[in-house]
Amino acid sequence: MHQLVDDLIKIAIAEDLGDGDHTSLSTIPADAQGKARLIIKQDGILAGINVALEIFRIIDKDIKVNLLLNDGAKVKKGDIAFTVEGRVISILQAERLVLNFMQRLSGVATQTHIYAEKIADLKTKVLDTRKTTPGMRLLEKEAVKIGGGCNHRIGLFDMILIKDNHVDFAGGIKNAILAAQNYCKQKGKNLDIEIETRNFDEIRQVLEIGGVRRIMLDNFNVEDTKKAVEMIGGRFETESSGGITLENLRDYALAGVDFISVGALTHQIKSLDMSLKAM
Repeated sequence: MHQLVDDLIKIAIAEDLGDGDHTSLSTIPADAQGKARLIIKQDGILAGINVALEIFRIIDKDIKVNLLLNDGAKVKKGDIAFTVEGRVISILQAERLVLNFMQRLSGVATQTHIYAEKIADLKTKVLDTRKTTPGMRLLEKEAVKIGGGCNHRIGLFDMILIKDNHVDFAGGIKNAILAAQNYCKQKGKNLDIEIETRNFDEIRQVLEIGGVRRIMLDNFNVEDTKKAVEMIGGRFETESSGGITLENLRDYALAGVDFISVGALTHQIKSLDMSLKAM
C-alpha cells in the first residue's frame, strides 16, 4: 500500500482510539472472540476493501477476514461484502474506521459509475479533478477508477495544467505556454502541458503557439464546444470543464471532446450506506 495511504490510516486510527476504546475495554472481556459481517444497505459500487483489510491488519494482525465481494462489485441492499473474525475488542475498534473509509469510497465509485455509464458508448472519458478530501486523494482517485472513470493529474507534480489565473499572472497565453516549455527544458522534466482556454481567441493563440498536449474548454456551452472541437481539428486533445452535470454530460460528449472533467465525482457524493454487525 502507498506510504501516504498507510500514514493516513494510522492517523485515522490514532484520531479515533486516543488512549483507548474505553467503552469496549470496560464492557467486553479482553480475550472474547467474535465474528461480524459487513452488510450493504444500499445499491451501488463497492470500493475500499483494501483499506479495510489494512485497518484490520494494523489494529490486530490476528484478525481473519473472509472476502465475499471485491472492489468494483455491483452490490445490492442485503449483500454481504465480507465476514471478519477475531478478538471482539479489535473488531469494535476497527468498525467505524472501516465503515468511514468504505462508505465514502463506495460513494465515489457509485457516483462515478453513474456518470461513466451515461457515455459508455462514446469515445469521451470522464475525468476526476483535484477536488478531493485532503489526505484521501489517492484513495478517492482509485475509487473513481473502480467506478469506471479515469484519473486526471494526481497533484501539482505530475502534469502542468495552466489555468486562467496562471495565464493572467503570466501575462497571457503565449507567455504562459513558453514559460512552461522552458521550465520543463531547464529542469529536465517530461511533463504533459494542458492549458485552459476561456474563449475562441485564446484557442486560436494556443493553436498558433502549439507545444501542449491538451486544450481545456472552460465553461463553454455545448454549441461552442462543438465549434471549438472543429477549430482544434484533432491537433490536440480536448477537455470540457465547468458547468458539467449528469443531465448535460452526454451532450458535451456528443460535441466531440476527448475528456470531460467532473468535480462532482469526488466532492458532491453521497456515502454508500453499510454496517458492520455481529454474527
